[in-house]
Amino acid sequence: MLTLGALAELESAFASDDLVALAERFASGRLSARDLVHIIGAGLRGAGETISDDEVAAMTVDGGAAGYVRIAAELIAATFEDTSAPTA
Repeated sequence: MLTLGALAELESAFASDDLVALAERFASGRLSARDLVHIIGAGLRGAGETISDDEVAAMTVDGGAAGYVRIAAELIAATFEDTSAPTA
């Protein structure tokens, strides 16, 4: 889950006015490689890692590009999905 600090960092990186605009950007499903670097980097820094976006960009993950998308999607889902709604 992205911390409040990570969300503030992403608002700045994506020039979003608020969390709603940030969520709408993510919901569009159109993320660039640079977007993935920002999201994963913010998530890692929010978890206490001291890592730059350049270091994140140099990382490799299992699954290649799909692996990066999976990581970012899981961070976004854990942050913005409404888990309070009753399930069937």
